[in-house]
Amino acid sequence: MKAKVQNDIKAPDMTPYDGTSDPSHNLSNFRSRMYLMDASDTTRCKAFPTTLTKTVVKWFNSLPPRLITSFDDLTKKFLAKFFIKKDKSKHAPSLLEIRQGDRESLRNYMEKFNKACLDIKNLLTGATIMGLINGLREGPFSQSKSKKHPTSLNEVQEWAEKYINKEENSRLGETSKTGFSYTSRDKDKEPKKTEDQHTEKPRKYHNYTPFGYP
Repeated sequence: MKAKVQNDIKAPDMTPYDGTSDPSHNLSNFRSRMYLMDASDTTRCKAFPTTLTKTVVKWFNSLPPRLITSFDDLTKKFLAKFFIKKDKSKHAPSLLEIRQGDRESLRNYMEKFNKACLDIKNLLTGATIMGLINGLREGPFSQSKSKKHPTSLNEVQEWAEKYINKEENSRLGETSKTGFSYTSRDKDKEPKKTEDQHTEKPRKYHNYTPFGYP
């Protein structure tokens, strides 16, 4: 019953499935539309590939001839193929795969981690904190967490803001030192600073993205 994708049979407009989200959602929407159209089993088999992106269609076209005998058979093959990706993106253990890069700022890592948390339903506080600490590279922030584990997300956020400010102020200081070059003459012409003059106070950042849940 399986056939190559045909242009003359199309399902109602749906967001094409790309293989990275829950396949059951795409399948449920397709079934509802086909039911309203009173489509036959054969029509459903031929129309279903039109709801897939080109990448996923390649999987459909790679199925051996006569392997699919009904639409129910097709759905079982479809779910079996893509359920792993769904499981990986919807459960807490996937947070353990998120790591802070060697040169990645703490701010970027926290925002990346927070975004991943939004994709997981019913995420427990303990799992969130464990995943966050696990992904930190070796440094002042990770060392401080190894000595005293936080017990709430608010505590994590406060500690993160503290080290983000330190990290970004440190980078500003390095930029101010290396951003300009003076000749010896320029230095001689430069007026001497008095003891009353102070360097610019460290800037403090308050626009850290807080943890969120769906």
